[in-house]
Amino acid sequence: MKHPTQATWALHAGGDLGLVARWRAERHLAGCERCRQDFAAFLGLREVLPDLSETPELSWNRLAGEMKANIRLGLAAGECVRGETPLRESLFTRARAAVALASVAALLVTGLVLEHPTPRPGAASFDAVVVQSTADGDGIQVREGGRALRLLNTGAQNVTYSVGAQGSMRARYVDPETGYVTINNVYAE
Repeated sequence: MKHPTQATWALHAGGDLGLVARWRAERHLAGCERCRQDFAAFLGLREVLPDLSETPELSWNRLAGEMKANIRLGLAAGECVRGETPLRESLFTRARAAVALASVAALLVTGLVLEHPTPRPGAASFDAVVVQSTADGDGIQVREGGRALRLLNTGAQNVTYSVGAQGSMRARYVDPETGYVTINNVYAE
């Protein structure tokens, strides 16, 4: 015979079992003396519980006053213990702030130098060879000092420009009159 659990007897004593579960429990109680004793113990406990739930009268105002006094005492004790910051900790904090400030300043100076580099003699002079497209966009050119060689593609449609890493530029287009593909290359040497 399988006996119901203690939780089942506690629920049945409180009247919280469902209809089918209550019918099974009562049917089992009719034939099992041990379970009847368990169920009776839960019923007796239900009669004692309301008496236990009553709390003695407390003076809430006195209790609140004691709590406030303890909080104030704890705060005052914390102030006494904390006191002044030792000189070593103060210097360490100041040193960390100085290092952080110096790092930010170095970062700003580095950014300014990289953003606006100083010109080096000969690097960006007019004597350098420059490969570029023309100002009106109708060709490509090689410029050195005041001289330039331009390869124009006048009247061309769908011009494809490409730039090489070695200092070259290419213009590729279809001549509208002849239908020939023209490719112009210029190199900087």
